Amino acid sequence: MDDRTYTADAEPGEEVTVAGWVHEIRDLGGIGFLILRDTAGRIQVKFEKEEMDDDLVATGLDAARESVISVTGVVEEEPRAPTGVEVSPEAIEVVAPADTELPLDPSGKVDAELSTRLDNRTLDLRREEGQAVFEVRAEMLRAVRTAFRAADATEINTPKIVATGTEGGTELFPITYFGQEAFMNQSPQLFKQLVAGSNVERVFEIGPIFRAEEHNTPRHINEATSIDFEGAFCDHEDAMDVCEDVVVAAYEAVADNCGRQLEALGLEAFEPPETPFPRLTYEEAIERINATGALDEQLTWGDDLPTEGEKALGDDVGGHYFITDWPAEIKPFYIMNHEDGERSTGFDLMHPRMELVSGGQREHRREHLIEGFERQGLDPEAFEYYTKMFRYGMPPHAGWGLGAERLLMTMLDLDNIREAVLFPRDRQRLSP
Repeated sequence: MDDRTYTADAEPGEEVTVAGWVHEIRDLGGIGFLILRDTAGRIQVKFEKEEMDDDLVATGLDAARESVISVTGVVEEEPRAPTGVEVSPEAIEVVAPADTELPLDPSGKVDAELSTRLDNRTLDLRREEGQAVFEVRAEMLRAVRTAFRAADATEINTPKIVATGTEGGTELFPITYFGQEAFMNQSPQLFKQLVAGSNVERVFEIGPIFRAEEHNTPRHINEATSIDFEGAFCDHEDAMDVCEDVVVAAYEAVADNCGRQLEALGLEAFEPPETPFPRLTYEEAIERINATGALDEQLTWGDDLPTEGEKALGDDVGGHYFITDWPAEIKPFYIMNHEDGERSTGFDLMHPRMELVSGGQREHRREHLIEGFERQGLDPEAFEYYTKMFRYGMPPHAGWGLGAERLLMTMLDLDNIREAVLFPRDRQRLSP
């Protein structure tokens, strides 16, 4: 519609054609009002019944909520209208009528269960809050890309169908690939390392990952978006620096450019996190968790951090923080260890609510890499495409993976990670 005017651009005295959805209708006898909603906002359409054609009035006031309509008329100033102006209609077309029975209320006046909202995502995104989440998500990812480019990283795209998993055969979705068994990739980890070993050096990727975890929690899904970085001639400290810069850049862009969306979500006090993020060693982390008294049993070296422990530590720290120097035995084979062999260069970035990032310096020495496979019970021959490149001069390198949905979930204080995904995939949900 070349002659269409968005509601936010309608000025008094202009003849405009506005198009969108019927948000609300109020019939007050001799006068009626229709609120039309488009992506820019809302505008009131006023019907003075005695002065207007009966068919025109009926077309407007009899339209079902959420029908798509087009209205042509003159914009008039009206301080009592929701946006200070209203349209006096000259022509109305119902472009696409809606059923009178809606599975949820896009106006938000009547709450709907999350499952109902996800089953009817198109209607759900007509809510101001629903739309705001994904507008923020788009700005967050734009800022992430800009921050990576500022760090001299090149965007890449790696395969999502693979012959073997990043960390072996667990948590994999098998598929049939021309008569062969293949899998949906858990992570771009091995591929981004191979590219970082080329002359490209610093790379990043934003793409889907798949994990066949049988979780059913508010913070786990089976198809997620991973924000990944890998840099040659970087150590784990350098990688954490890039990670902090990217996360802060995302927050700053949202704070600067998403005021309307944050207001819709009730987050007017939104602020980027304070920097620098504290860097606690694993040993310091378990000592602080133990000191809180939040757990029935004290943690000891080698224990993974339970959810209750993470929460207690997050409350204690009060903001984003890194946990570094994890025990070597609980980190993947590709993470390089410190010289003592007990501590790894692995790190996690934590939000007070949950883990956001896992990363570390990678093992670039082929013989040590092979030993890592064997320690974790993996067959190095199954990863020959990966390990053979370490014969040809693999530089030291480090990187990390950040869950985009978890970043958005914690940024906007969402209750469930599924609210940060347009069409989530979990154990129960394969459609829409």
